[in-house]
Amino acid sequence: MLINRRIYDAVKAMIPKYPIIALTGPRQSGKTTLLKDLFQGYRYISLENPDYRNFAEKDPNGFLEEYDHQVIFDEVQRVPALFSYLQTKVDEHPDRMGSYVLSGSQNFHLMQNITQSLAGRVAIFKLFPLDHLELSSAGLLQDEFLDNLVKGYYPAIYHRDIPTKIFYSNYIQTYINRDVSELIAIREMRLFQNFLSLCAARAGQLLNLNALANECGITQPTAKAWLSALEQSFITFQIYPYYKNFSKRVLKTPKLYFYDTGLLCHLLKISSAEKLLIHPFKGALFENMMIAEYVKQMHHANNVEDIWFWRDSGGNEVDLLVDKGLDYSIVEFKASKTVTTDMFDGLNKFEQISKIEGLQKILVYGGNENQKRSAGDLVSWRDFPKF
Repeated sequence: MLINRRIYDAVKAMIPKYPIIALTGPRQSGKTTLLKDLFQGYRYISLENPDYRNFAEKDPNGFLEEYDHQVIFDEVQRVPALFSYLQTKVDEHPDRMGSYVLSGSQNFHLMQNITQSLAGRVAIFKLFPLDHLELSSAGLLQDEFLDNLVKGYYPAIYHRDIPTKIFYSNYIQTYINRDVSELIAIREMRLFQNFLSLCAARAGQLLNLNALANECGITQPTAKAWLSALEQSFITFQIYPYYKNFSKRVLKTPKLYFYDTGLLCHLLKISSAEKLLIHPFKGALFENMMIAEYVKQMHHANNVEDIWFWRDSGGNEVDLLVDKGLDYSIVEFKASKTVTTDMFDGLNKFEQISKIEGLQKILVYGGNENQKRSAGDLVSWRDFPKF
């Protein structure tokens, strides 16, 4: 089953406007399938292939004479020198749009080369695993959030009906270990896998890098380097605290999240919705699922916004703060299907302290009904967000 990806239209709209289109994102998120569907008639060249890679490295001018227009270069970060030659090529034909499509799964190397050589010449997009709107449109979104959270969101799980445990075991061995090893030198892979599991246990929580390093038995600089590699490989991301002058007692430690909750549950050895239902991490995992959903949807809609969280030293907290310039939205996530008035306390506290007018307050919960309440909007997990 081919699931329609919402980023399709956003990418298509930029083809007549830029000579180069770049698509990045985690491995197995569907980049190649999307590009072959969107750019039909373009030649597809994977620079994972040693023959193509050798040609591009040894004779970049000859390579770009052969593949000079309407071509997809997949895993293009494997030939860094090619970017400067691409700059020359597109500058020779300033009116020719949509000539090259670049794709890669290592964000650091891809973006480093783009910013150095192709600034202003490229439209950049990120494709993540499936979001709830994509699953819903294909009739694949489950009625209970627990089922989606454990199963995960990678397309292969749905296209090929691969059991979750098998998919994520292979994903860790085949992709994560390999990608991270290419970014940084890791002498003991078992130690790194332990680090990955320890990160999973901290999902949705404040990140204490020193404590994480100590528990893993590594140095703080090593922990920082490993975490950076996970971020550049689109496994984890961090959200930073929002602090303005209205409260000097706010905490300034970031929170850690995983892009995909199926991988997160696999690392935590949560293999079913029944296990998750009684798991002490259920609330944190629900928050992770919804934060990741917001990030995926805003990138798939090509509508990226500034997002933060807020917490003060008194324990008052807002899980998500969206800064839209003149407008602000604050969101609290609760896995429960039963809503009580005290669940709005953090939202109300922030409104009281910040004195921001017109603040949109949203409580996202594990149920299926949407309501307008005096304290804020009650929104089902199925309906948040909608870009």
